[in-house]
Amino acid sequence: MPKKNRYNKKNIRQGLLLFQNAAEKLGMSPEQRKEAAKKLKDQRESLQTKTEELVDKFGDLAENALGKRIENSSLEAPILEPGAVSEPKTWCRVPVPEGISGDGSEYHIYVKRGTTDNLCIFFSGGGVAWNEYTAARPVTGGKTLTWKPNYYWNNLRPFTQIMNINVGITETNTARNPFDDWNFIVITYATGDFHAGTGDFNYTAEDGTKQVLHFHGRTNFIASLDLVSPLFPKPAKLLIAGDSAGAFAVPQATPCILERYYPDCRNITLLSDSAMLEYRNWRHTAKDIWKSPEKLWRAIHTTNIALDWYEELFKEYGTERFKCLYATSTHDYLLSAFYNDVTNKTYHTDAEVQEAYYEQTKEMVQRLKELNPDFHFFINSWKNVLYTKGGTIHTVVRQPYFWLKNEGVSMAAWLHDAVHGNLYNVGTDLLEQ
Repeated sequence: MPKKNRYNKKNIRQGLLLFQNAAEKLGMSPEQRKEAAKKLKDQRESLQTKTEELVDKFGDLAENALGKRIENSSLEAPILEPGAVSEPKTWCRVPVPEGISGDGSEYHIYVKRGTTDNLCIFFSGGGVAWNEYTAARPVTGGKTLTWKPNYYWNNLRPFTQIMNINVGITETNTARNPFDDWNFIVITYATGDFHAGTGDFNYTAEDGTKQVLHFHGRTNFIASLDLVSPLFPKPAKLLIAGDSAGAFAVPQATPCILERYYPDCRNITLLSDSAMLEYRNWRHTAKDIWKSPEKLWRAIHTTNIALDWYEELFKEYGTERFKCLYATSTHDYLLSAFYNDVTNKTYHTDAEVQEAYYEQTKEMVQRLKELNPDFHFFINSWKNVLYTKGGTIHTVVRQPYFWLKNEGVSMAAWLHDAVHGNLYNVGTDLLEQ
């Protein structure tokens, strides 16, 4: 069990110790040393707070600047009007009138027409909210930089386009992307409910105001596919994929996709990229907070919600209907921080938390293989010294890492091989160390 974080004050403690040694040499009385030490501590903590405030403001300014750079410019994906046909390999926004983002603002998705009959339905990630505390702390650029608690994206402000299209598997007009010629529907995400919610949740925001979080993830994806699935009526190959929160959505959304839109498709591949977050109250969250359909919350019977949803999928459809893929890094810095939060109410990651997450990842991979011996895996141990805090990266499929080779094979090549029937594992030896 990872220990609770006490906020990293190592540097402050070291400074106070140095001060104490110097004060003794100067002959200061214990009372004088105590008073001076208190002033020094207060000054250091004040400086730290001011630094965090500056970084917070910088993060918000940077995000807003990037958003404004995209908005109403050639960088912004054009709107695909009803009945219109887009140019091949061009991303378009599709407003979804019946959809709604978490904060009540508009909702849209992205589509791209390819040059084949193959279709990828991609569920975007963007965090999760499981109680009132997390609902009150959506993502901001500043909080992300300062590592203040921030849990989910609650709207589709212009900046979010960067996260959804033109990166990794969604990159266009490039020879290195084997999925460039595929049709795509990107189900965006700004509801904090693993695309599983249908209800509204009242909470008190950090500023004390009463707010409502619209947990409409499932409502949104159904309204979206009702709108755009006729553009791609008979896919030869169907890839249902997702990263982060979208990876959790893959097993629970697949039955709806097959029953409602593509019942005749037989060449189906599923990919969940990073879908492991153990929490003992998932069933309560899905039932009472997200207001998920009964079929979804009743399927949850362990601490591993994604595993439970895969189990339910295979009970209903068997394992032979799908080519099943799972990807993860070994010591995911972000999901390990979320795990520490749901376990210890501390939004923080360190080596101990990451090691606990690693052990859980090993168990999940084993459990997936027990559910379906034909599950195949892409495991990496990649780090980025700029932000992974000693851990490993979070997601690959819609990141520049999509092209990075692991044991001589990129995820792009591994996934392309898989959808064409050549399934194999990459990096599983990393789970045996």
